[in-house]
Amino acid sequence: MVKQKTIQNEISLTGVGLHTGKEVKMTFKPAPINNGYTFVRVDLEGHPVIEADASYVVNTQRGTNLEKRGVKIQTSEHVLAAFVGCDVDNVIIELNESEPPIMDGSSKFFVEAIEKAGVVEQDAERCYYVVKEVISFTDEATGSEILLMPADEYQVTTMVDFGTKVLGTQNATMKNISEFKSEIADARTFSFLHELETLLDNGLIKGGDLNNAIVYVDKEISPKTIENLKVAFGKDSISVKPNGILDNLTLHYPNEAARHKLLDVIGDLALVGMRIKGKVIANKPGHFVNTQFAKKLSKMIKIEQKNQVPVFNLHLEPLMDIHKIMSILPHRPPFLFIDRIIEMSDSHVVGLKNVTMNETFFVGHFPGAPVMPGVIIVEAMAQTGGILILSSVPDPENYLTYFMKIDNVKFKHKVLPGDTLVFKCDLISPIRRGICHMQASAYANGKLVAEAELMAQIARIN
Repeated sequence: MVKQKTIQNEISLTGVGLHTGKEVKMTFKPAPINNGYTFVRVDLEGHPVIEADASYVVNTQRGTNLEKRGVKIQTSEHVLAAFVGCDVDNVIIELNESEPPIMDGSSKFFVEAIEKAGVVEQDAERCYYVVKEVISFTDEATGSEILLMPADEYQVTTMVDFGTKVLGTQNATMKNISEFKSEIADARTFSFLHELETLLDNGLIKGGDLNNAIVYVDKEISPKTIENLKVAFGKDSISVKPNGILDNLTLHYPNEAARHKLLDVIGDLALVGMRIKGKVIANKPGHFVNTQFAKKLSKMIKIEQKNQVPVFNLHLEPLMDIHKIMSILPHRPPFLFIDRIIEMSDSHVVGLKNVTMNETFFVGHFPGAPVMPGVIIVEAMAQTGGILILSSVPDPENYLTYFMKIDNVKFKHKVLPGDTLVFKCDLISPIRRGICHMQASAYANGKLVAEAELMAQIARIN
């Protein structure tokens, strides 16, 4: 089992946003299990949270930009790539502006900050999406294409061809995520001269200088353009090197452009929300095709997770039998709807009920064609979750559990006499102040029969 990881200590960086040109302070903070990567705008009222989720991508011009309820995060990819590359699963990223600092245009400074903060394991298993067949996405307009195929490790290959002599065709490969820090993290962003002129003319690169972007000169540079660049970047002189890039910057690698595109792919695919076991091959990647592929993959994973039935060994000695359950739950027959607890951790619980014809609710619920009422299935899921929340206090017999909210309830299949129901409840967020927010699922006959999002609170008996 590979455990989830977060950073040990919080750490801050300051710099300038590439496109906003504003000074920004960014702070990395440890996060609880299953938090993933979350951005927090501390400069806005209520400190709104924007999860690193592909569904929030609204724009990919000059970076991957997220928006949730009108709150924006710009150019998220370099920071996200650093956390994936440093093997960190959960982190809170606080910003006092909409855009992280560009630093030198790579992930290098973010990686250094993460290593300085330290990385620690957490008491929860990391989830992987194991690729079983080839998945692809093609942008017909540009010819950009991403393929994802089965592999034992997360591997990425990028192939770059912009049809220019100065850059030519470049390839880069990462065979294991452990190579990220030394081979990929310091690859800087790049631009072509014709793009740079347009960006400057439209005021879209206010925080840029020749130290955080490689500029490939793909056209003849006029004296007027040189003067404009000198003013924009605050330089006394600017010239073109023999290798076709503007001066004041030396390439780290001959294929630095392809390596940076690989970095972008890793950052953009972090928006899938789950680690990938598979090989990515990206031909002419860009933020649009990367994030479209991330959206496609994220939807596929969610569908598979909904349809996937966990496998439990029902013949093992139960963690709790009916006597232990009754010592924790206040419920009694005929309103006790779980028989055993077969698994439990700090973040999940699995319970079981054998449905027999002797259940009292079958007497009046379709007597000629008995079907377990949906409300009782929900109550049974809640009782299973109640075991989890009551186990968080030393004296559960002195507490009662009350519903606060039930959302997104769905019934998929009928539950009939003779069925064995298995209930699985997973925490959506850590238990705080006696409030438990969980995703509950019920399975029978190898199928998902019901699901719901439940919130309950325990209260001490007066």
